[in-house]
Amino acid sequence: MARIWVKDEACDGCGQCVQACPFGAISIKQGVAVIGDDCRLCGVCVKACPRGAIVLERKERKIDTSKYKGVLVFGQQVGGRISPVVYELIGKGRELADKLGEQLDCVVLGSGIEAGARELVSYGVDNVHVFDHPLLSTFNEEIYSKVLYDFVSRHKPSIFLLGATAIGRSLAPRVAAKLQTGLTADCTDLDIDDEGNLVQTRPAFGGNVMATILCSTHRPQMATVRYKVMKRAERLDSYTGRTVLEAIGEDTLTARSRVEKTWTEGEGISITEADVIVSGGRGLGGPEGFDLLRELATLLGGAVGASRSAVDEGWIEYRHQVGLSGKTVRPKLYVACGISGSVQHLAGMQTSDVIVAINKDPSAPIFKVADYCIVGDLYEVVPRLIEQIKHGK
Repeated sequence: MARIWVKDEACDGCGQCVQACPFGAISIKQGVAVIGDDCRLCGVCVKACPRGAIVLERKERKIDTSKYKGVLVFGQQVGGRISPVVYELIGKGRELADKLGEQLDCVVLGSGIEAGARELVSYGVDNVHVFDHPLLSTFNEEIYSKVLYDFVSRHKPSIFLLGATAIGRSLAPRVAAKLQTGLTADCTDLDIDDEGNLVQTRPAFGGNVMATILCSTHRPQMATVRYKVMKRAERLDSYTGRTVLEAIGEDTLTARSRVEKTWTEGEGISITEADVIVSGGRGLGGPEGFDLLRELATLLGGAVGASRSAVDEGWIEYRHQVGLSGKTVRPKLYVACGISGSVQHLAGMQTSDVIVAINKDPSAPIFKVADYCIVGDLYEVVPRLIEQIKHGK
C-alpha cells in the first residue's frame, strides 16, 4: 500500500508539481499544493518538487507465501449454465496444479446450481465449492466480490484464475484490490517456473510484444484468461472429487444496487461459440461487403467476424471483431476475406482448425497461417463459393 501527502510548512506554492503531474491531479490552493483524487501515486511530483515538500510512502505488505496452496478456478455461470471458458480454465488449472503437486478447486456462485456444479468434478476438479442462494442467481459485482473475497481469504489458494469475460473483467479487479494482490488481465498462456511462481503471459503494446509477468511476493496470484486460447478439459467420469456446499454470511449479501432485468443484445451465433466464421477486413471496401459474407456464413451455419480495421471504419459492430483487441476464436473453419493478417488479428484466430484466406495480394501475411490460400478478388471468389455450396446442397 502507498500514500502521498504534502508538508504544508515546506511547500511554497511554486507550482512545479502541477506542471509535472501527468494526470492533472495537483492544484495550488491558498499557496499550498493539494493532491486530488486523480493521483495515481506515480511519484513524478516528488522528484519535481525543489523543496522536498511532497512525500510518497510505500509500505510493502509482507506475507508468508508458504501458507497458500492449490489452484482455484472461478466457475462462472449465466442463467444456471456453466460458461464454456470455465472448462478451459479447469484444463489449464489441472496442468498447473499437477506441476505444483497440489489440488485443483473450483468455486461456483448462483442459485439452484448445485447439480450443474457437481458435474465439474468429472473434469478433474478435486473440490467444487458451491455458494447457492437466490440473491446470487444474477451477477452483482458488489455481492459476488464480497463472497469471493471472504472465501479466498479463508481458502488461501496460491493461484486464482477467472475467465476474461465481461463478468470476469468486472469481478477480478475488485477481488484483487480487496486481497491486496496483483492481477494480470487477458492472459494467453500460463506456466509454473522453477520457484513455483505462476508465469503469466499476455500481449502488450497493442500485441506487438508478449509480456511475461510474475507475482512472486503476493498471494494469491490472480489472472484472467481469454476464452478459446487454452485447451478444454476432457471429461473423466472416473475422477474422484467432492462437492462442498458453502455457508453464506448475510452481511455479504447486501449491496447498494440490485439487478432488475437482464437481456441479450444482438442476434445470431456468437463468434466465440461458432464452429464456422466468415470474416471480412478492409479489402471489402465498404459495409455492403458484409452482406455477401453473411450469406456465405448462413449457408455454412456459422457467424460473421471482422478485422479491427473494418470495425474502426464503422462497417460492422464491435461484437464481431476478431483479434487481440476483440475476441479470440477457435472455430473448425475460419474464412478470411480481404484481411491482410496483422499480428493482432492473427493472434485472435490462428488456432482455428482450418483457415481459408482470400486476398488479392499474394504476399499478404494471412497466407502464412492459412491452410488454403486463394489469390483473387473476393467479389469474384465468394459468389462462386456460394453458388457451389447451393448447388451441392
